[in-house]
Amino acid sequence: MLKPRHNLGKYRIESRIAEGGFATVYRAADTIEGITVALKIPARQFVNPETMKEFRREVRLTASLDHPNILPIKDASIIDSRFVIAYPLGEGTLTDRLKRRITNAKALSYAEQLLEGLAYAHHRHIIHCDIKPDNLILFPGDRLRITDFGIAKIAQTRTLTAQGTGTLGYVAPEQAMGKPSLRSDVFAVGLVLYRLFAGELPEWPYSWPPTGYDRLKRSLHPELIGIIRRAVEVDEKKRFSDAPTMLAALQRIKARALKGGRRSRKPKKSADQEWKSLRLKAFQRKYGKLLSVKSSCGKCGGPIGEPMQNCPWCGVRRAKYAGPTSFPKKCRRCGRGMKKDWQFCAWCYGPGVDFDDSRDYSDVRYAARCSNKSCDRRDLMPFMRYCPWCRTKVKRPWKMPDTDHKCTRCNWGILKDYWTHCPWCGKHQKP
Repeated sequence: MLKPRHNLGKYRIESRIAEGGFATVYRAADTIEGITVALKIPARQFVNPETMKEFRREVRLTASLDHPNILPIKDASIIDSRFVIAYPLGEGTLTDRLKRRITNAKALSYAEQLLEGLAYAHHRHIIHCDIKPDNLILFPGDRLRITDFGIAKIAQTRTLTAQGTGTLGYVAPEQAMGKPSLRSDVFAVGLVLYRLFAGELPEWPYSWPPTGYDRLKRSLHPELIGIIRRAVEVDEKKRFSDAPTMLAALQRIKARALKGGRRSRKPKKSADQEWKSLRLKAFQRKYGKLLSVKSSCGKCGGPIGEPMQNCPWCGVRRAKYAGPTSFPKKCRRCGRGMKKDWQFCAWCYGPGVDFDDSRDYSDVRYAARCSNKSCDRRDLMPFMRYCPWCRTKVKRPWKMPDTDHKCTRCNWGILKDYWTHCPWCGKHQKP
């Protein structure tokens, strides 16, 4: 084991990053180029003609792969009787990243990058044989790169028979029996994707659905779940044949991959529903500001103005107002807005109030005068029911602009082109 500050040729060891079956990976400074790299160095006890042959084959294999999602080799040489492979240094492995929350959008990006790099290798008939989060290195900009082709095999026309290799937990059943293929890599990718999106790793016998499936179902489109399920089929003949095929399937549904749940088509609106929708929009546009329309009816969903005592669309009584208001205070009795210089609620005949403010406030919304000539202020806003200064009931009916339509009961102005009920007294209005 090399210690920090140990010099190995032009490299100065800084720390140990990871330790595998055959080699240890160190963080080191390149004293010539002035950069930091990752050094992969076989342990001395494993250095023999056979393992050295494997490491040389890894170097030649990786050097032949030129893809942005495959970790390149910067240098490979024998230094002080040690075989040293230098790689660009990433920010960490996907295993490290899985310790923190990953959004589904970012997980999907990692999945696509993994498949793109592996598809490039599969096009060249190279089986990685050890796809797992530890062998997926992350770089700035969320760039993912595959590393460690140390136990990769060259796929021939028939499936290779090889010694059982791979990492427990991600190895395909046939690979564990010594028969790896391109489909074995697909199986490992499926497990990595399941862990990315569900936060858990399925276990043997990989029966469906595995643990964590509820989380998958809530956040992913059924078609993406189907891709993952097909990738982790125990029967290799039911899986994708290789990474390029799986990548193509992912890219076909990428735009809708993160839309969770099975969504039924919305039924088309009837002509009556379309007309109702247009009528509501027109009402909001023309009268929304005048009537302080900032909430909706809890029964029918129609737009409701703060001064309204009833829903004009279904007639339900609204003695208590729970929506937002532009006034600085709210009446404790009816919930409607009040100004700080009012002495009474103008909407519900509530009890007197005593705000800690003796100033008089002007307001552009004042549009009429109280009928009580002895009233101090006499200013009224449209659709007030009582004078906020002297509590006198407003007797003169309020009119709606641009129409002479009136309620047959209270005589206040209504909009017969929009409403079916009077919002002031609740009476149903005949068409």
